[in-house]
Amino acid sequence: MSALSRALLEIDAVRSGAVITDRDVLEGYASDESEVTPRVPDALVRARTTAEVAATLRAASAHGVFVTPRASGTGRVGGAVAVQGGIVLSLEGMHEIRGIERVDLLAVVEPGVVTGQLHEAVEARGLFYPPDPNSLATCTLGGNIAAGAGGPRAFKYGVTRDHVLGLELVTGDGTILKLGKRTPKGVTGYDLTALMVGSEGTLGVVTEATLRLRSKPPEVATLLVFLADLEQIQAAIALAISSNITPRCVEMVDAIALELMRRDAGVALPEGARAMLLIELDGQGAALERDVERLGGALDDAGALEVLVAQKAGERERLWAARRELSRTLRKSANFKLSEDVVVPRSRMAELLQLCGRLAEERGIQMPTYGHAGDGNLHVNLLWDDESQRPQVDSAIRALFEAVVEMGGTLSGEHGIGALKAPYLELEQSAELIATQRRVKQVFDPKGILNPGKIFPARRGHGAC
Repeated sequence: MSALSRALLEIDAVRSGAVITDRDVLEGYASDESEVTPRVPDALVRARTTAEVAATLRAASAHGVFVTPRASGTGRVGGAVAVQGGIVLSLEGMHEIRGIERVDLLAVVEPGVVTGQLHEAVEARGLFYPPDPNSLATCTLGGNIAAGAGGPRAFKYGVTRDHVLGLELVTGDGTILKLGKRTPKGVTGYDLTALMVGSEGTLGVVTEATLRLRSKPPEVATLLVFLADLEQIQAAIALAISSNITPRCVEMVDAIALELMRRDAGVALPEGARAMLLIELDGQGAALERDVERLGGALDDAGALEVLVAQKAGERERLWAARRELSRTLRKSANFKLSEDVVVPRSRMAELLQLCGRLAEERGIQMPTYGHAGDGNLHVNLLWDDESQRPQVDSAIRALFEAVVEMGGTLSGEHGIGALKAPYLELEQSAELIATQRRVKQVFDPKGILNPGKIFPARRGHGAC
Protein backbone atom coordinates (compact mmCIF):
# COMPACT_ATOMS: atom_id res chain seq x y z
CA MET A 1 0.00 0.00 0.00
CA SER A 2 1.39 3.42 -0.97
CA ALA A 3 2.10 6.23 1.49
CA LEU A 4 -0.77 8.21 -0.04
CA SER A 5 -3.22 5.33 0.41
CA ARG A 6 -2.23 4.87 4.05
CA ALA A 7 -2.65 8.59 4.72
CA LEU A 8 -6.06 8.67 3.04
CA LEU A 9 -7.29 5.69 5.06
CA GLU A 10 -6.41 7.50 8.29
CA ILE A 11 -8.10 10.70 7.11
CA ASP A 12 -11.24 8.88 5.96
CA ALA A 13 -11.51 7.22 9.37
CA VAL A 14 -12.03 10.67 10.94
CA ARG A 15 -15.02 11.47 8.71
CA SER A 16 -16.27 9.16 6.03
CA GLY A 17 -16.71 10.98 2.73
CA ALA A 18 -14.09 13.64 3.38
CA VAL A 19 -11.66 11.98 0.96
CA ILE A 20 -12.38 12.20 -2.77
CA THR A 21 -10.38 10.46 -5.50
CA ASP A 22 -12.84 10.70 -8.38
CA ARG A 23 -10.87 11.99 -11.37
CA ASP A 24 -13.71 14.19 -12.67
CA VAL A 25 -13.88 16.01 -9.32
CA LEU A 26 -10.11 16.27 -8.96
CA GLU A 27 -9.81 17.98 -12.34
CA GLY A 28 -11.79 20.90 -10.94
CA TYR A 29 -8.96 21.48 -8.45
CA ALA A 30 -6.09 21.34 -10.93
CA SER A 31 -5.66 25.08 -11.47
CA ASP A 32 -6.34 28.51 -10.04
CA GLU A 33 -6.58 31.96 -11.68
CA SER A 34 -2.88 31.95 -12.56
CA GLU A 35 -1.01 30.80 -15.65
CA VAL A 36 0.70 28.00 -13.72
CA THR A 37 0.43 24.69 -15.59
CA PRO A 38 -2.54 22.77 -14.12
CA ARG A 39 -1.78 19.65 -12.07
CA VAL A 40 -4.54 17.27 -11.09
CA PRO A 41 -4.03 16.34 -7.41
CA ASP A 42 -3.86 12.71 -6.33
CA ALA A 43 -6.68 13.23 -3.84
CA LEU A 44 -8.98 15.88 -2.40
CA VAL A 45 -9.90 16.27 1.27
CA ARG A 46 -12.84 18.52 2.05
CA ALA A 47 -12.47 19.60 5.66
CA ARG A 48 -15.31 21.03 7.74
CA THR A 49 -13.62 21.47 11.13
CA THR A 50 -10.28 22.29 12.69
CA ALA A 51 -10.10 18.70 13.94
CA GLU A 52 -10.41 17.39 10.38
CA VAL A 53 -7.69 19.75 9.15
CA ALA A 54 -5.43 18.60 11.99
CA ALA A 55 -6.12 14.92 11.26
CA THR A 56 -5.33 15.45 7.57
CA LEU A 57 -2.01 17.12 8.31
CA ARG A 58 -1.02 14.57 10.96
CA ALA A 59 -1.62 11.72 8.55
CA ALA A 60 0.07 13.46 5.63
CA SER A 61 3.09 14.37 7.76
CA ALA A 62 3.40 10.86 9.15
CA HIS A 63 3.44 9.35 5.66
CA GLY A 64 5.34 12.10 3.83
CA VAL A 65 2.48 13.18 1.57
CA PHE A 66 2.35 16.71 0.17
CA VAL A 67 -0.67 18.90 1.05
CA THR A 68 -1.79 21.99 -0.83
CA PRO A 69 -4.34 24.11 1.09
CA ARG A 70 -7.05 25.67 -1.06
CA ALA A 71 -10.20 27.74 -0.67
CA SER A 72 -11.80 29.28 -3.79
CA GLY A 73 -8.74 29.15 -6.06
CA THR A 74 -8.72 32.82 -7.12
CA GLY A 75 -4.96 33.29 -6.62
CA ARG A 76 -2.78 34.69 -9.40
CA VAL A 77 0.58 32.98 -8.71
CA GLY A 78 -0.35 29.29 -8.50
CA GLY A 79 -0.57 29.11 -4.72
CA ALA A 80 -3.52 26.68 -4.83
CA VAL A 81 -2.07 24.41 -7.54
CA ALA A 82 -0.69 21.07 -6.30
CA VAL A 83 2.42 21.46 -8.45
CA GLN A 84 4.05 18.35 -6.89
CA GLY A 85 0.89 16.29 -6.54
CA GLY A 86 -0.43 14.86 -3.30
CA ILE A 87 -3.54 16.06 -1.47
CA VAL A 88 -5.47 19.26 -2.04
CA LEU A 89 -6.99 20.27 1.31
CA SER A 90 -10.15 22.23 0.54
CA LEU A 91 -11.46 24.69 3.13
CA GLU A 92 -14.55 25.69 1.13
CA GLY A 93 -16.80 23.95 3.66
CA MET A 94 -15.53 26.10 6.52
CA HIS A 95 -17.59 29.19 5.63
CA GLU A 96 -19.21 30.37 8.84
CA ILE A 97 -19.08 33.90 10.24
CA ARG A 98 -18.86 32.91 13.89
CA GLY A 99 -19.40 36.34 15.36
CA ILE A 100 -19.49 40.10 14.73
CA GLU A 101 -18.86 42.17 17.83
CA ARG A 102 -19.81 45.82 17.58
CA VAL A 103 -18.31 47.07 20.84
CA ASP A 104 -14.98 45.29 20.39
CA LEU A 105 -14.95 46.04 16.63
CA LEU A 106 -14.02 42.55 15.50
CA ALA A 107 -15.32 39.60 13.51
CA VAL A 108 -14.50 35.92 14.01
CA VAL A 109 -14.63 33.95 10.76
CA GLU A 110 -13.75 30.62 9.20
CA PRO A 111 -11.33 30.61 6.25
CA GLY A 112 -13.92 29.75 3.59
CA VAL A 113 -16.00 32.91 4.14
CA VAL A 114 -16.15 34.92 0.91
CA THR A 115 -14.69 38.40 1.46
CA GLY A 116 -17.64 40.20 -0.10
CA GLN A 117 -20.05 38.35 2.16
CA LEU A 118 -18.18 39.58 5.22
CA HIS A 119 -18.40 43.12 3.81
CA GLU A 120 -22.16 42.82 3.50
CA ALA A 121 -22.59 41.29 6.94
CA VAL A 122 -20.59 43.92 8.82
CA GLU A 123 -21.89 46.88 6.82
CA ALA A 124 -25.45 45.83 7.65
CA ARG A 125 -24.47 46.58 11.25
CA GLY A 126 -22.83 49.91 10.49
CA LEU A 127 -19.32 48.44 10.54
CA PHE A 128 -16.55 48.21 7.95
CA TYR A 129 -13.90 45.66 6.93
CA PRO A 130 -11.61 47.67 4.61
CA PRO A 131 -9.52 45.09 2.66
CA ASP A 132 -11.10 44.80 -0.78
CA PRO A 133 -9.20 42.63 -3.27
CA ASN A 134 -10.63 42.88 -6.77
CA SER A 135 -11.92 39.30 -6.59
CA LEU A 136 -13.86 40.04 -3.38
CA ALA A 137 -17.03 38.52 -4.82
CA THR A 138 -15.36 35.10 -5.01
CA CYS A 139 -12.12 35.10 -3.00
CA THR A 140 -12.10 33.92 0.60
CA LEU A 141 -10.66 35.34 3.78
CA GLY A 142 -8.40 32.33 4.26
CA GLY A 143 -6.90 32.94 0.85
CA ASN A 144 -6.60 36.67 1.57
CA ILE A 145 -4.67 35.89 4.75
CA ALA A 146 -2.44 33.35 3.02
CA ALA A 147 -1.55 35.79 0.23
CA GLY A 148 -1.47 38.97 2.31
CA ALA A 149 -4.09 40.45 -0.01
CA GLY A 150 -4.61 44.17 -0.44
CA GLY A 151 -6.94 46.11 -2.71
CA PRO A 152 -7.71 49.71 -3.69
CA ARG A 153 -8.64 50.84 -0.16
CA ALA A 154 -5.19 49.88 1.16
CA PHE A 155 -4.00 53.43 0.48
CA LYS A 156 -5.93 54.74 3.48
CA TYR A 157 -6.76 51.67 5.54
CA GLY A 158 -3.95 49.20 4.97
CA VAL A 159 -3.86 45.60 3.76
CA THR A 160 -5.12 42.31 5.20
CA ARG A 161 -2.16 42.06 7.61
CA ASP A 162 -3.27 45.29 9.30
CA HIS A 163 -6.67 43.77 10.13
CA VAL A 164 -5.75 40.32 11.46
CA LEU A 165 -5.74 40.27 15.27
CA GLY A 166 -5.53 36.53 15.84
CA LEU A 167 -5.57 33.14 14.14
CA GLU A 168 -6.31 29.53 14.87
CA LEU A 169 -3.71 27.60 12.89
CA VAL A 170 -2.80 23.99 12.22
CA THR A 171 0.91 23.42 11.57
CA GLY A 172 2.38 20.92 9.14
CA ASP A 173 2.53 18.14 11.75
CA GLY A 174 -1.10 18.65 12.81
CA THR A 175 -0.48 20.78 15.91
CA ILE A 176 -3.29 23.28 16.63
CA LEU A 177 -2.08 26.74 17.72
CA LYS A 178 -3.97 29.81 18.91
CA LEU A 179 -2.10 32.91 17.79
CA GLY A 180 -2.60 36.58 18.52
CA LYS A 181 -5.37 38.19 20.53
CA ARG A 182 -8.79 39.81 20.52
CA THR A 183 -7.56 43.21 21.68
CA PRO A 184 -6.06 46.11 19.70
CA LYS A 185 -2.93 46.01 21.88
CA GLY A 186 -0.80 43.05 22.92
CA VAL A 187 2.94 42.32 22.84
CA THR A 188 3.31 38.94 24.54
CA GLY A 189 5.92 36.84 22.78
CA TYR A 190 6.73 36.82 19.09
CA ASP A 191 4.14 38.14 16.64
CA LEU A 192 3.48 34.82 14.94
CA THR A 193 0.14 36.11 13.65
CA ALA A 194 1.91 38.60 11.40
CA LEU A 195 4.33 35.88 10.29
CA MET A 196 1.45 33.71 9.09
CA VAL A 197 -0.19 36.47 7.05
CA GLY A 198 1.36 36.19 3.61
CA SER A 199 3.02 32.82 4.27
CA GLU A 200 0.98 31.28 1.42
CA GLY A 201 0.01 28.08 3.20
CA THR A 202 3.63 26.97 3.61
CA LEU A 203 3.72 27.22 7.42
CA GLY A 204 0.23 26.20 8.48
CA VAL A 205 -3.45 26.15 7.61
CA VAL A 206 -5.70 28.86 9.06
CA THR A 207 -8.97 27.48 10.46
CA GLU A 208 -10.27 30.63 12.19
CA ALA A 209 -9.41 34.33 12.06
CA THR A 210 -10.20 37.23 14.35
CA LEU A 211 -10.38 40.37 12.22
CA ARG A 212 -10.31 44.03 13.15
CA LEU A 213 -13.31 46.12 12.06
CA ARG A 214 -13.97 49.86 11.86
CA SER A 215 -17.03 52.05 11.88
CA LYS A 216 -18.53 52.33 8.41
CA PRO A 217 -17.79 55.66 6.68
CA PRO A 218 -21.16 57.39 6.18
CA GLU A 219 -20.57 58.69 2.64
CA VAL A 220 -18.28 58.06 -0.32
CA ALA A 221 -17.36 60.28 -3.28
CA THR A 222 -15.59 59.14 -6.47
CA LEU A 223 -13.55 61.40 -8.77
CA LEU A 224 -12.44 60.58 -12.31
CA VAL A 225 -9.29 62.48 -13.20
CA PHE A 226 -8.26 62.38 -16.87
CA LEU A 227 -4.64 63.10 -17.73
CA ALA A 228 -2.84 63.81 -20.98
CA ASP A 229 0.05 61.42 -20.32
CA LEU A 230 1.37 58.90 -17.84
CA GLU A 231 4.07 61.24 -16.62
CA GLN A 232 1.39 63.40 -14.96
CA ILE A 233 0.28 60.54 -12.70
CA GLN A 234 3.11 60.82 -10.20
CA ALA A 235 2.63 64.58 -9.83
CA ALA A 236 -1.14 64.20 -9.44
CA ILE A 237 -0.72 61.60 -6.71
CA ALA A 238 1.85 63.73 -4.90
CA LEU A 239 -0.61 66.61 -5.05
CA ALA A 240 -3.40 64.47 -3.61
CA ILE A 241 -1.16 63.38 -0.73
CA SER A 242 0.15 66.87 0.02
CA SER A 243 -3.34 68.40 0.12
CA ASN A 244 -3.94 67.11 3.67
CA ILE A 245 -6.76 64.99 2.27
CA THR A 246 -6.35 61.24 2.52
CA PRO A 247 -8.23 59.43 -0.25
CA ARG A 248 -9.18 55.86 0.53
CA CYS A 249 -8.34 54.82 -3.05
CA VAL A 250 -6.06 56.22 -5.74
CA GLU A 251 -6.26 53.91 -8.75
CA MET A 252 -4.42 54.40 -12.05
CA VAL A 253 -5.45 53.17 -15.50
CA ASP A 254 -3.18 53.60 -18.53
CA ALA A 255 -4.32 54.27 -22.11
CA ILE A 256 -4.82 50.63 -23.16
CA ALA A 257 -6.72 49.67 -20.02
CA LEU A 258 -8.63 52.97 -20.14
CA GLU A 259 -10.01 52.15 -23.57
CA LEU A 260 -11.32 48.80 -22.28
CA MET A 261 -12.79 50.46 -19.20
CA ARG A 262 -14.43 53.14 -21.36
CA ARG A 263 -16.21 50.44 -23.29
CA ASP A 264 -17.32 48.42 -20.25
CA ALA A 265 -18.25 51.29 -17.91
CA GLY A 266 -19.55 53.77 -20.45
CA VAL A 267 -16.90 56.36 -19.55
CA ALA A 268 -16.82 59.33 -21.93
CA LEU A 269 -13.16 60.22 -22.55
CA PRO A 270 -12.08 63.82 -23.10
CA GLU A 271 -9.95 64.49 -26.17
CA GLY A 272 -6.31 63.55 -25.60
CA ALA A 273 -6.82 61.49 -22.45
CA ARG A 274 -3.99 58.96 -22.08
CA ALA A 275 -4.49 57.96 -18.45
CA MET A 276 -7.07 58.16 -15.70
CA LEU A 277 -7.00 58.28 -11.92
CA LEU A 278 -9.96 56.88 -10.02
CA ILE A 279 -9.88 58.63 -6.63
CA GLU A 280 -12.29 57.85 -3.83
CA LEU A 281 -12.84 59.85 -0.65
CA ASP A 282 -14.98 58.98 2.34
CA GLY A 283 -16.40 61.18 5.07
CA GLN A 284 -19.62 62.98 5.85
CA GLY A 285 -21.75 65.84 4.60
CA ALA A 286 -20.27 69.27 4.09
CA ALA A 287 -16.78 68.18 5.13
CA LEU A 288 -16.68 65.54 2.39
CA GLU A 289 -18.01 68.03 -0.16
CA ARG A 290 -15.26 70.49 0.78
CA ASP A 291 -12.60 67.80 0.38
CA VAL A 292 -13.94 66.89 -3.06
CA GLU A 293 -13.94 70.52 -4.16
CA ARG A 294 -10.45 71.20 -2.81
CA LEU A 295 -8.91 68.11 -4.36
CA GLY A 296 -10.73 68.53 -7.65
CA GLY A 297 -9.68 72.16 -7.89
CA ALA A 298 -6.07 71.36 -7.10
CA LEU A 299 -5.99 68.65 -9.79
CA ASP A 300 -7.53 71.07 -12.29
CA ASP A 301 -4.82 73.62 -11.47
CA ALA A 302 -2.17 70.92 -11.89
CA GLY A 303 -3.17 70.36 -15.52
CA ALA A 304 -5.73 67.56 -15.47
CA LEU A 305 -7.71 67.47 -18.71
CA GLU A 306 -10.94 66.97 -16.80
CA VAL A 307 -12.08 66.11 -13.28
CA LEU A 308 -15.51 64.54 -12.93
CA VAL A 309 -17.43 63.48 -9.84
CA ALA A 310 -19.64 60.38 -9.99
CA GLN A 311 -23.06 61.69 -9.03
CA LYS A 312 -24.93 58.49 -8.22
CA ALA A 313 -24.22 55.20 -6.50
CA GLY A 314 -24.98 53.40 -9.76
CA GLU A 315 -22.22 55.31 -11.55
CA ARG A 316 -19.71 54.42 -8.84
CA GLU A 317 -20.70 50.77 -8.95
CA ARG A 318 -20.38 50.64 -12.73
CA LEU A 319 -16.91 52.22 -12.62
CA TRP A 320 -15.65 49.87 -9.94
CA ALA A 321 -17.16 46.83 -11.65
CA ALA A 322 -15.26 47.72 -14.82
CA ARG A 323 -12.07 48.33 -12.83
CA ARG A 324 -12.36 45.02 -10.97
CA GLU A 325 -12.88 43.14 -14.23
CA LEU A 326 -9.92 44.68 -16.04
CA SER A 327 -7.72 41.62 -15.60
CA ARG A 328 -10.32 39.30 -17.11
CA THR A 329 -11.11 41.83 -19.83
CA LEU A 330 -7.43 42.03 -20.80
CA ARG A 331 -7.23 38.24 -20.87
CA LYS A 332 -9.85 38.23 -23.64
CA SER A 333 -7.87 40.70 -25.75
CA ALA A 334 -4.88 38.41 -26.48
CA ASN A 335 -4.11 34.71 -26.77
CA PHE A 336 -1.74 34.79 -23.81
CA LYS A 337 -1.53 36.93 -20.68
CA LEU A 338 0.64 37.21 -17.59
CA SER A 339 0.11 39.74 -14.82
CA GLU A 340 2.72 40.98 -12.34
CA ASP A 341 1.86 43.07 -9.26
CA VAL A 342 5.08 44.92 -8.56
CA VAL A 343 5.52 47.77 -6.09
CA VAL A 344 7.89 50.73 -6.25
CA PRO A 345 8.17 53.87 -4.09
CA ARG A 346 5.67 56.45 -5.31
CA SER A 347 8.58 58.71 -6.26
CA ARG A 348 9.72 56.12 -8.84
CA MET A 349 6.35 55.35 -10.37
CA ALA A 350 6.81 57.48 -13.50
CA GLU A 351 10.12 55.74 -14.04
CA LEU A 352 8.41 52.34 -13.81
CA LEU A 353 5.72 53.35 -16.30
CA GLN A 354 8.36 54.58 -18.76
CA LEU A 355 10.23 51.30 -18.37
CA CYS A 356 7.08 49.32 -19.20
CA GLY A 357 6.65 51.35 -22.37
CA ARG A 358 10.25 50.68 -23.44
CA LEU A 359 10.05 46.95 -22.68
CA ALA A 360 6.81 46.60 -24.64
CA GLU A 361 8.32 48.32 -27.67
CA GLU A 362 11.62 46.42 -27.52
CA ARG A 363 9.99 42.99 -27.05
CA GLY A 364 7.11 43.50 -29.44
CA ILE A 365 4.39 42.81 -26.87
CA GLN A 366 1.68 44.84 -25.16
CA MET A 367 2.13 45.84 -21.51
CA PRO A 368 -1.00 47.63 -20.27
CA THR A 369 -0.68 48.84 -16.69
CA TYR A 370 -3.17 49.73 -14.01
CA GLY A 371 -3.42 49.42 -10.26
CA HIS A 372 -3.11 50.94 -6.84
CA ALA A 373 -1.08 53.99 -7.73
CA GLY A 374 -1.52 55.56 -4.30
CA ASP A 375 0.81 52.99 -2.76
CA GLY A 376 2.97 52.31 -5.82
CA ASN A 377 1.45 48.85 -6.45
CA LEU A 378 0.93 48.48 -10.19
CA HIS A 379 -0.39 45.50 -12.11
CA VAL A 380 1.82 45.19 -15.17
CA ASN A 381 0.20 42.91 -17.74
CA LEU A 382 2.03 41.19 -20.56
CA LEU A 383 -0.11 40.29 -23.60
CA TRP A 384 0.99 38.35 -26.66
CA ASP A 385 -0.59 36.25 -29.40
CA ASP A 386 2.10 33.87 -30.68
CA GLU A 387 3.73 31.11 -28.62
CA SER A 388 7.04 31.95 -30.28
CA GLN A 389 7.06 35.26 -28.39
CA ARG A 390 7.44 33.59 -24.98
CA PRO A 391 11.24 34.17 -24.78
CA GLN A 392 10.67 37.92 -25.25
CA VAL A 393 7.99 37.83 -22.55
CA ASP A 394 10.29 36.04 -20.09
CA SER A 395 13.04 38.52 -20.88
CA ALA A 396 10.67 41.43 -20.23
CA ILE A 397 9.57 39.95 -16.89
CA ARG A 398 13.15 39.54 -15.67
CA ALA A 399 14.06 43.05 -16.81
CA LEU A 400 10.96 44.40 -15.05
CA PHE A 401 11.79 42.60 -11.80
CA GLU A 402 15.42 43.66 -11.85
CA ALA A 403 14.44 47.30 -12.38
CA VAL A 404 11.79 47.17 -9.63
CA VAL A 405 14.32 45.86 -7.11
CA GLU A 406 16.86 48.47 -8.21
CA MET A 407 14.23 51.17 -7.58
CA GLY A 408 13.82 49.98 -3.99
CA GLY A 409 10.61 48.11 -4.75
CA THR A 410 9.34 44.56 -4.30
CA LEU A 411 8.25 41.72 -6.60
CA SER A 412 4.75 41.37 -5.18
CA GLY A 413 2.41 43.74 -3.42
CA GLU A 414 -0.60 41.50 -2.80
CA HIS A 415 -0.58 38.35 -4.94
CA GLY A 416 2.31 36.60 -3.20
CA ILE A 417 5.19 34.65 -4.74
CA GLY A 418 3.59 31.24 -5.23
CA ALA A 419 5.04 29.07 -7.98
CA LEU A 420 5.21 31.74 -10.70
CA LYS A 421 7.58 34.13 -8.94
CA ALA A 422 9.60 31.62 -6.92
CA PRO A 423 12.43 31.54 -9.50
CA TYR A 424 12.87 35.30 -9.05
CA LEU A 425 12.94 35.52 -5.25
CA GLU A 426 16.74 35.69 -5.25
CA LEU A 427 16.59 38.96 -7.16
CA GLU A 428 15.14 40.65 -4.07
CA GLN A 429 16.30 38.55 -1.11
CA SER A 430 19.78 37.45 -0.13
CA ALA A 431 20.82 33.80 0.16
CA GLU A 432 21.13 34.30 3.92
CA LEU A 433 17.59 35.65 4.23
CA ILE A 434 16.14 32.83 2.15
CA ALA A 435 18.03 30.25 4.22
CA THR A 436 16.65 31.81 7.43
CA GLN A 437 13.10 31.56 6.09
CA ARG A 438 13.65 27.92 5.13
CA ARG A 439 14.65 27.23 8.75
CA VAL A 440 11.48 28.94 9.96
CA LYS A 441 9.48 26.69 7.67
CA GLN A 442 11.13 23.63 9.22
CA VAL A 443 9.87 24.68 12.66
CA PHE A 444 6.23 24.82 11.55
CA ASP A 445 6.40 22.13 8.88
CA PRO A 446 9.16 19.69 9.90
CA LYS A 447 8.44 17.16 7.12
CA GLY A 448 8.16 19.84 4.44
CA ILE A 449 4.72 18.70 3.27
CA LEU A 450 2.88 22.04 3.15
CA ASN A 451 2.40 23.67 -0.25
CA PRO A 452 5.61 22.47 -1.89
CA GLY A 453 7.08 24.38 -4.80
CA LYS A 454 5.89 27.74 -3.53
CA ILE A 455 7.81 30.91 -2.53
CA PHE A 456 11.35 29.48 -2.51
CA PRO A 457 13.50 28.80 -5.59
CA ALA A 458 13.79 25.09 -6.33
CA ARG A 459 16.91 23.31 -5.11
CA ARG A 460 18.07 19.81 -5.88
CA GLY A 461 16.81 17.15 -3.51
CA HIS A 462 14.48 19.50 -1.65
CA GLY A 463 11.20 19.48 -3.60
CA ALA A 464 9.04 20.32 -0.58
CA CYS A 465 10.58 23.73 -0.17
